[in-house]
Amino acid sequence: MNKVKALLLAAGLGTRLSPLTDNWPKCLMPIGNRPLLEYWLGTLYSSGVSEVLVNLHHHSEKVQEFLNRSRFEGWVSSVFEDTLLGTAGTLRANKEYFQGCTTLLVHADNWCQCDFADFLNYHHNHRPDHCLITMMTFESPTPETCGIVETDTAGVVYAFHEKTNNPPGNRANGAVYLLEPEALMWINEHPNISDFSTEVLPNFIGKIATWDNYGIHRDIGALPMLQLAQNDPQQKSYWPELDSWQIEFLSHPIHQQIAQAVV
Repeated sequence: MNKVKALLLAAGLGTRLSPLTDNWPKCLMPIGNRPLLEYWLGTLYSSGVSEVLVNLHHHSEKVQEFLNRSRFEGWVSSVFEDTLLGTAGTLRANKEYFQGCTTLLVHADNWCQCDFADFLNYHHNHRPDHCLITMMTFESPTPETCGIVETDTAGVVYAFHEKTNNPPGNRANGAVYLLEPEALMWINEHPNISDFSTEVLPNFIGKIATWDNYGIHRDIGALPMLQLAQNDPQQKSYWPELDSWQIEFLSHPIHQQIAQAVV
């Protein structure tokens, strides 16, 4: 079994959340009393993933201040992108970090609550042997806005429908993946490819297993989902003690701005 290292994609501009993201990064948008990125880090750490790389770009100094807290010392590192590289580009630029391991790739604007340990267990012990990627999927209430997948009886993807009208179902790509080294090798061998969902995944049709998240899965990069997420159940913090960053965060005006924003 390969060791798991994670890439949390947190560099995005968050244009769909403007003007909220004019002064605050999308990955640190609050869900209740904690930022989204902290939920992800707690989920990973409690699931045994203790080597995490976070890419930075938009409001990078604010995200770095968040990451500089003692609770993340020694197991969470960051890499700044002066120009956004795209998902595949970020993986390729950090190939040494992920070499020889299973890579957990997470779009960190997803609010995801599930049995994450089971997701890891499925990939390591139960996915079909020929599959190099496991994709987390969920049932979307708005399938026309998502990448919809079709799978065979073994749960292996045989077709994608990217944001099309009247897609054949509502089982959506959750943009959370586990990748075996061969998949990373393919990305490294194709230097002109930058987008993971449209340029990488189509080349692995028939080699992508799926794991269904029957819990919570929302893309909080859109304001309606961010507002809905405020009413979702929230897991207990892996780090329940308040530190100075958290105390300052609780009084930040972003909480009120989300509540008052008009969809």
